[in-house]
Amino acid sequence: MPDLLLTTLGVLVAAAFIGSLIYLYVQDVTQEKHAVLRNFPLVGHLRYWFERLGEYFRQYFFLGDRDEMPFDRATRSWVYRMAKNEGGIIGFGSTYRIHETGALVFANAPFPVLDEEQQVTPPVVIGEGFCRTPFVGRSLVNVSAMSFGAISRPAVRALSKGAAAAGCWMDTGEGGLSPYHLEGACDIIFQIGTAKYGVRDANGLLSDERLRELAAHETVRAFEIKLSQGAKPGKGGVLLGNKVTAEIAAIRGIAQGQDSLSPNRHRDIADADQLLDRVAHIREITGKPVGVKTAIGGERFMEELTAAIRRRGIAAAPDFLTIDGGEGGSGAAPQALADHMALSIDEALPLVADALIASGLRERVRLIASGKLVTPARVAWALAAGADFVNTARGFMFSLGCIQALRCHANTCPTGITTHDPRLQRGLVVEDKAGRVAAYCRNMNREVEMIAHSCGLHHARELRREHVRIVQPSGQSIALNVLHPYPAAGA
Repeated sequence: MPDLLLTTLGVLVAAAFIGSLIYLYVQDVTQEKHAVLRNFPLVGHLRYWFERLGEYFRQYFFLGDRDEMPFDRATRSWVYRMAKNEGGIIGFGSTYRIHETGALVFANAPFPVLDEEQQVTPPVVIGEGFCRTPFVGRSLVNVSAMSFGAISRPAVRALSKGAAAAGCWMDTGEGGLSPYHLEGACDIIFQIGTAKYGVRDANGLLSDERLRELAAHETVRAFEIKLSQGAKPGKGGVLLGNKVTAEIAAIRGIAQGQDSLSPNRHRDIADADQLLDRVAHIREITGKPVGVKTAIGGERFMEELTAAIRRRGIAAAPDFLTIDGGEGGSGAAPQALADHMALSIDEALPLVADALIASGLRERVRLIASGKLVTPARVAWALAAGADFVNTARGFMFSLGCIQALRCHANTCPTGITTHDPRLQRGLVVEDKAGRVAAYCRNMNREVEMIAHSCGLHHARELRREHVRIVQPSGQSIALNVLHPYPAAGA
């Protein structure tokens, strides 16, 4: 009897399998959307299966350590080691392509600074003398804007706790302030996006009452008006409906399950003067520093902004500028904008720094750089080029365990960082990842200091353009201060 039952079950399974194949065959030959399936039923599905798997095979088996995009394996492995406190030591020489165009080479000093001669990198105060509650930035490296919604609840919690332990700030992104940002008691920069999420009234306009409520949080240290971001200049934030949970909808003030699409600019900010009006208003209401985040498309923005500040007086200036390179972006973006819109941070940062120097605003306006600055060499370059601080999003995502699955927008992130699927979020253990966030930040700061000491400097804030050389197409390197000469300082 058991044998007969097993035989019957086997026949039923085989019949079901054959029936499924027949159904799929008929479906393939009758459908009109896919020529491959219509001409090659059944086996044509292998083409789509291999296409989906192709990026993973390339990542793990076929591409070299320095070949992958947007971040190669060598870079990701370095971040993982820093986050795990495993050290940045390698053997048998570097795989960094030092002769390639754009390669960074730092000018080592013949007599580097001894350990006992090294100095602690001084903090930089933002908004001193121009707002009621200035903000002291202590860490060179900080957590860039990533909204709750774009990233998960456990990811925000881990970043908040890790940032507090490391002494760096965390930018909320445009998705509003969640309880999870506050959980670690880290310093927070609240970002005001074009949709005013988290700080809007019933009509979607900026709410002074909400501004006061946010400013009442001691750990909310500053406010940032986002004009644009490197991933998608000219387009607002994109959070697809499958990631808009009830909690996220409540924090943002939008409908659950619907795409969260921010306007492509602030409706109440159409020029430099209106931008400065809004900066002054928020600073007066909150008493805290107010800055501007933007990608850069050329010289026009800085020309118009500095001209408006000259007309109105130095007190009207934003307390900081966050410059995002066109290579930046950790969330969903149209490929046409992600690939082709805005200057890279390599071009944008010196341009903005020069504009501030020439207009006499360099000490008034603090400068923050972001855009694929995930290694100490890139951070040291940014400091030399003119930045006071560096923000990184994807660097901290790697510290959380990101494997660059490129599924940030799809709610299927296998590491739990950018998904709201509880089953996938379970893999992100907050306390463990918070420790890695803190370790990555501390080790980044430490290795930037190491570069500075090797250049003969007492601390990293002494880095200048003459300390960095950029390899040219000829294979020869040129000092950054030759490529981007310092302008004459304005009065």
